[in-house]
Formats: sequence, C-alpha cells, structure tokens
Amino acid sequence: MFTAFRHQLRAGCLLGLAGVAAMTARPAPAAVAISSAEAEEIGRRLWRNEAGGTIAGLTSWNAGENFASLGIGHFIWYPVGIRGPFEESFPGLLEYFRARGVPLPEWLEGARGCPWATRAAFLADQQGPRMRELRSLLSEHIGLQAQFAVGRLQKALPKMLVAAAPGERERVRRRFEELAAIPQGQYALVDYVNFKGEGTSQSERYAGRGWGLLQVLSRMEDGPVLNAFSRAAEETLVERVRNAPPERHEERWLPGWRNRVRTYRAPAASDA
Repeated sequence: MFTAFRHQLRAGCLLGLAGVAAMTARPAPAAVAISSAEAEEIGRRLWRNEAGGTIAGLTSWNAGENFASLGIGHFIWYPVGIRGPFEESFPGLLEYFRARGVPLPEWLEGARGCPWATRAAFLADQQGPRMRELRSLLSEHIGLQAQFAVGRLQKALPKMLVAAAPGERERVRRRFEELAAIPQGQYALVDYVNFKGEGTSQSERYAGRGWGLLQVLSRMEDGPVLNAFSRAAEETLVERVRNAPPERHEERWLPGWRNRVRTYRAPAASDA
C-alpha cells in the first residue's frame, strides 16, 4: 500500500517540470492517490499537531494574526479585504470539497472570505450556529482534508525545483524522494509543507530568508534521512524566529514548533 503511494507521489510530483530542461525526459505522470486508511492516518496526525486532535481546535484564530486557521491543517482564511504574506489555503479546501460532492452550508457556499472580520468577533461566535456547522463539516471529512494536504505536496516538488538554485536542484529532489520512500517520511513531508509551505513565495521571507520545505531540504546534512530532516526543520524554524519582526513575538511558538518537527524523527528502533 505504501509502495503504491510512493510511486504515485514520485510520479505526480514531476508534473509541471517542463520549464526545467534537465527534468523533462520522464513521461507525464499520474496524480497522487492514497487509500482512505492512509489518508485518515495522516489526517489524524496533522490534526493532533495543529489542533490537539480536538473538535474545538478545528476553528482557531491565533493572537497577533489577521486570519482564521481552520481544519486539520489550520488552513488559512483571510477576511474580505484583508491579505497577508502567508498563502491562503482554506478557499482551496472548499473547492476540493465541492468537487467531491460535499454539501456546504448555505452561508459558507456564498462566502467571499472569512465572515468574521476580527479575532474578537471570531472568538465571540465560538458557540454560534455557523461555527458549529463549520466544526461539524470539518470533523466529518478528515480523510478528504488529508488528501487535500497530500495534493499540496504533489505540487510542491516542481515548484521547489524551479525556485532552487541550479546546483541545488538534484540534491533537493534526491532528499525529497528519499523521504517519500518511507511511510514516516511521507508524513513528515505532508505535515511540513502544510505547516510552513513550500518555501518558494518571496512574500514568506524574514531578512531575505525563507522557512519552507525547500529551505529544509536544502539545509539537510548527510546521514539517516528522517533525523536529518527533523534537525534541518528545527534549525530553519529557529532561524525564522531569530529573523522575525520583534512585534510578532514568534518566540512564543518555538517550543511547540520544535516538538512538532521532532515527531518526524525515525522510531527509536530504526536508523532511517
């Protein structure tokens, strides 16, 4: 089962590489697909990481942010007229639901942005009917959210290879494929790309330095791949906090971020 996922992931991730001449020799691949059971397991791990595995945690808005964080991946949703440096992903999840026949509440179907304009309004409505409907929708479709998250990973490798320096491309590809070949590595890749992005957006930089999956793969040292990825992710996040604007106080999140990326490590009995 995991072998099939590995081959489909490797194939799907090669879509969009026509602009990178050295990578055009392979045939057009199929899309990423995982079984319901695999999606459910990845989804529940994402849910634990982002929201403690709780229903209430599916609808969150962090202090100091100007967007809601929703679902198992805390997918970003900006209010109407508000934008920020981080990629908005919740509208994409809604489109994913629609394409798979998931009925949406009427208020959500017509929403042009997050209907709560501020964090205060969002928190005040935690027990309101719209918030209850939203939590119910999200809790009933954990597997679909996981498949949506995996879909982001499918698109990540071509984007990263285009953005990477030419001399780094093969190294990034190799590290990615080494991780994608291991069930624990599949989880780590899906989790991190949904946690901190691909690392290809110029708006997601502090002091010119990114913190996404591309930066982690580029930073990895030789050695057992899972532990190398976990260490590189932690170092990348420490650097982000050091470079962040002081008024964001990102140091408050660093302990939790460190705990999260340490879940990527190999099990104690393995040196993978």
